[in-house]
Amino acid sequence: MINFINQIINGLSTGSMYALVAIGYTMVYGIAKMINFAHGDIIMAGAYFALIAIGFVGPIPAILFSIVVTAALGVLTEKVAYKPLRGKGSLEVLITAIGVSYLLENVFLLIFGSAARTFPQIMPKGTINLGAISIKYITVITLVVTAVCTAVLLFFINKTKLGKAMRAVSEDQGAAQLMGINVNTTVSLTFAIGSGLGAIAGVIYGCAYSLITPYIGLMLGIKAFIAAVLGGIGSVPGAMVGGLMLGVAESLTIAYISSDFSDAVVFGILIIVLLVKPAGLFGKNVREKV
Repeated sequence: MINFINQIINGLSTGSMYALVAIGYTMVYGIAKMINFAHGDIIMAGAYFALIAIGFVGPIPAILFSIVVTAALGVLTEKVAYKPLRGKGSLEVLITAIGVSYLLENVFLLIFGSAARTFPQIMPKGTINLGAISIKYITVITLVVTAVCTAVLLFFINKTKLGKAMRAVSEDQGAAQLMGINVNTTVSLTFAIGSGLGAIAGVIYGCAYSLITPYIGLMLGIKAFIAAVLGGIGSVPGAMVGGLMLGVAESLTIAYISSDFSDAVVFGILIIVLLVKPAGLFGKNVREKV
């Protein structure tokens, strides 16, 4: 039982990282109605930006620098790659997103090489012992950071003027534009917020696994996308819950079955969700008139 509880805690830590990335996916889909498959590589870029900055400033300024620069990269990507395709078919956007993903991956591969870089351990080491249960400090910090980011984001979306504009654009871009909302600015803000959260996830990944490469965004992005689908893509609380559930499922698979099957279980969950409840746990089935 103690081992089971420890695995649940480890899964929640990993799931929190998935959740931060999934929130970026779900926000972009909710506002721009597109899947940004380059989001995983945006996270990879955030990890490298933090790695570079840590060499010159302290950890906190380095994280803030990474958030700002990664958010700017997300906005630049939207302006250059996705904005010209607004109103086009989903296939064109999908192909472009995949192209942007490979572009970012190869740019960082060219700059930093394929060898793994050691990420500085900027989080406190040690564990908190609650009887026979041991919780690492990085696990606690990850859970707290994810919870705070999600709470602040929900407050922003539901209570602020810009957040309400994002919700309006999500419901109906045409009607929102008629009401005086700048759709372009709103979409760019969405990319900035999603990319900024991705930078935090990149730092957490670097601290958790100690090594980063230009390829880390590939599987991380795919699993976060599955988490967004599981929770109901377009729903921020759903992305949070989906990420945590996916992390726990992966952790239990590694502990009680085999690490070789962890990815298979993740993709199996995606298949089951698409078959049983395509809209996800928090999603809504929307009828379209034809």
